[in-house]
Amino acid sequence: MIAALRHPVLAAAVIGLTAVAAPVHANTDYPTQPIRLIVPFAPGGSTDIVARIVGQRMGEELGQTVIIENKGGAGGAIGAAEAARAKPDGYTLSVATVSTMAVNPACRSDLPYDPVRDFVPVTNFANVPNVIVVNPKFPGNDFEGMVKALKADPGKYSYGSSGTCSINHLFGEAFKHATGTQIVHVPYKGSGPAVVDTVAGQVEVLFDNLPSSMNQIQAGNLRPIAVAGPARADALKDIPTLEELGHPELNNPAWYGLLAPAGTPPEIVTKLRDAAVAALKDPKVTKALEQQGAAPSGNTPEEFAAEIRLQQEYARKVTAQPGFKMD
Repeated sequence: MIAALRHPVLAAAVIGLTAVAAPVHANTDYPTQPIRLIVPFAPGGSTDIVARIVGQRMGEELGQTVIIENKGGAGGAIGAAEAARAKPDGYTLSVATVSTMAVNPACRSDLPYDPVRDFVPVTNFANVPNVIVVNPKFPGNDFEGMVKALKADPGKYSYGSSGTCSINHLFGEAFKHATGTQIVHVPYKGSGPAVVDTVAGQVEVLFDNLPSSMNQIQAGNLRPIAVAGPARADALKDIPTLEELGHPELNNPAWYGLLAPAGTPPEIVTKLRDAAVAALKDPKVTKALEQQGAAPSGNTPEEFAAEIRLQQEYARKVTAQPGFKMD
């Protein structure tokens, strides 16, 4: 089962590929109490959606409630720091995102956690496309029209993201850099509130992960412009990828995975990974994720660590480009 705490606070999640904290002894009966899962963004965003879908089924597999604790803000950095300080006993876990594991480290020099040393990877829950969506009143109907409208009125329009130094902030700034456009960044504490304001017209454009925008796209409240991923999204077959549109440098998807604090006993990591894989093989979980545009993963800790390193290298490369700014 899965439960939500009532008072979300700022958060972030990061993963360490090397455990350095003092190890604790594994309890062979683990778990014997509810498990806290820190989601480093506000309710309603893609991270939250994926965590709830997989977490509920994991709880059933483990025989304990998985309690989702939303800690949104600072591009996920605050929650990641809290997760890094947790006792490595398997009872406080966190969700790894590209924002917390790669973009924040490339964007901030004062992170209160180390994305490599403070966590151990468990598994990647799901891979998801990123998406550019606009309010239906925005004048551009497709990618070409969007760029034309932005260039016609530099600085007139604004875009929402899931927070400063988040993957969607990087996506938006990379778009500006690649297209030579000027659009004002408006950071939120997660994609959930950013979607709400884009639908309401408080911002005209949103750079997002597909799951958090999907329902509003299907309802006609947001217009999809392009997706970032290896192929067109099954739920948006008419919407081209950014590679098709001539921008392979923007065509980067996202993922959401499970982290444990450094020093967590290998037996617990294995048990958590096995529970996640079982959950991801459940047809109901697979269907729920696919309806959100997410593709289940369930890879090994080593494979997930390699995915994290690739995104870290990409984020460092992008943010080091001449003239590139994230502020």
